[in-house]
Amino acid sequence: MSVITRVPEPNLFEEICKEFESRRTPIDDDQASVATDYQDFDPGKHNPVFYGCMHARIATDFDLAAEIDVGATHPSVIGYAFLEKPPKAQSPQPPPPPNKDTCPPREYLEYYVFPYLLPSFAEMLKKAKEEKCFERKRTRFNALDFITEYLYRKNPRYTGREETDLWDIPFVKEWLKEHPRPPLPLSLVWTEEEAVLIIQSHWRGYVVRREPEVQELRQWQREWREINGNIKNQVTDFWDRKMPGGDVTPSASEDRGDGSVISAFMRPPSPLPDSATPTSGFATAPPSRISAPSVDPPLSTLAESSPDRK
Repeated sequence: MSVITRVPEPNLFEEICKEFESRRTPIDDDQASVATDYQDFDPGKHNPVFYGCMHARIATDFDLAAEIDVGATHPSVIGYAFLEKPPKAQSPQPPPPPNKDTCPPREYLEYYVFPYLLPSFAEMLKKAKEEKCFERKRTRFNALDFITEYLYRKNPRYTGREETDLWDIPFVKEWLKEHPRPPLPLSLVWTEEEAVLIIQSHWRGYVVRREPEVQELRQWQREWREINGNIKNQVTDFWDRKMPGGDVTPSASEDRGDGSVISAFMRPPSPLPDSATPTSGFATAPPSRISAPSVDPPLSTLAESSPDRK
């Protein structure tokens, strides 16, 4: 009898997994041969004779007590069979790996690829579960980046790579120089806690800024910045207009309007004579040496003799 149906195409990965399962040794525990039940020893329920021994009750159709010598055997063991657990058989040595240059593709994948790739897949699934990739449509987790970093760190030929980051791998740096990646959106970079804090802070700021008093204050600040934003340039332009060819710092000069400049300056006080000695806190001089105060020349004379006039 035959059935007409659609037979799926054989999958190489599934065939390799089935073959690997068929080559595995039996289960190491006792569930495959003898079901072992471990019970806690209770002196009120168990006899010390059974402690630490594998035993099983045997159903018989005759009286076993008549055939057992109680002088050599404890009466409580009548009807039970005691067994010793056989020693664990040593697992056979694995066959040597085939030559990777001459072996077929199936053996190459089985001995040189899958022993390192399958553990990375398992760790990748665990990491994807932590990043909630099975709950969200978009996440920042990149499975290929994780596998690349995992295989680079777990390479048995090299040591000291356990703490190497993905972006520090040499060939990754070279690849990113030629193929730079666009930045991730903030919705994928931020965690839920960070996004909550940032969104709430922006919302609280918006609620405060839309108040009429706050808007009026912000408008005044904006106008004040526009007016006084270039105050330094305004001061510089002012002195450039007042003194186009001179120093920016003003001097004690006066422009009369007819092109002549009058310079005003103060004469320093005359020094006291050496013979003058202060009395009662004041400096005095002999009456013969007291002279009348000098009269400064008129401003017109000073203007003619001033260096600025020349």
